[in-house]
Amino acid sequence: MLDWARARVIDSISGMFAHAEAPLVRTGDFPGDPGLCGPGSVSWRVIGDVSVFVGGIRALLIQAAHPEVVAGVDEHSRYRDDPLGRLSRTSFYVTSATYGAMPEVAEAIDLVRSAHRGVSGISHRGRPYSASTPEFAAWVHNTLTDSFLEAYQRFGGRLSTAEADQFVAEQTRVGEMLDASPLPATAGGLRAWITEHPALAPSPGMAAAMRFLRSPPLPAAQRTGYQVLMNGAVSTVPRRLRAVLGLVPAPGARAASAAMVLGLRRIMKNSPAWQAALERCDAPYDPRLFRDQPG
Repeated sequence: MLDWARARVIDSISGMFAHAEAPLVRTGDFPGDPGLCGPGSVSWRVIGDVSVFVGGIRALLIQAAHPEVVAGVDEHSRYRDDPLGRLSRTSFYVTSATYGAMPEVAEAIDLVRSAHRGVSGISHRGRPYSASTPEFAAWVHNTLTDSFLEAYQRFGGRLSTAEADQFVAEQTRVGEMLDASPLPATAGGLRAWITEHPALAPSPGMAAAMRFLRSPPLPAAQRTGYQVLMNGAVSTVPRRLRAVLGLVPAPGARAASAAMVLGLRRIMKNSPAWQAALERCDAPYDPRLFRDQPG
């Protein structure tokens, strides 16, 4: 019965990310290629942990605080019609950029560049936007990096200051390939750049994104778990950003989210992409830390 319940949880969560091409399916074709990060990186440890679920939600919340960035999403993305497709494509990008061999990293970056072509317009406050603008690319990239780091620190395992800075430095390599700028080099500098950003303000696109993120079209069982993780994500958003976004942390949100992340970690263990990358690099690892894969 326990094995059945565990399999149901794994299938339910994994199925949410199965609406696009699976990442790293050919990673064994590039033996010895460490990619951008490599087996000794902090990035493999952070993004391989289930706290990444909280980090992803947090990033989407914070990204909506930039009127021009969220206008591009609101006017050009099909996230309301195909939310799981967008989730799966984002997961493909993050997984490939973090754990992929360099050809897989390049493919993921090219797909993002292709998706950004033609994403341009004028925001509600009359400012032009383009997804290829280095500053706007930096807002998306930097908030994702900061959110994965914050979620891991709150709900995963504690990193030292040096390790947190190493994670940020590793992730700047991804940002550089996207021509994002600026890319702060330390965790403290990154947090300051985000929280003190002068362009942030409420907007119609933000309001639409907040409505969607508060109640996405998920099956009942998944929606319940999502709500716990979403509330946990809100609890980690800096106060100034919460004021812009109109977010108020729910009582006990952080403790409830921490308990759910702990339960998911015990069930799902670490990312199979991390395991595949370790095997590609012929790096030693404890197989007990990763869940068995079908077939």
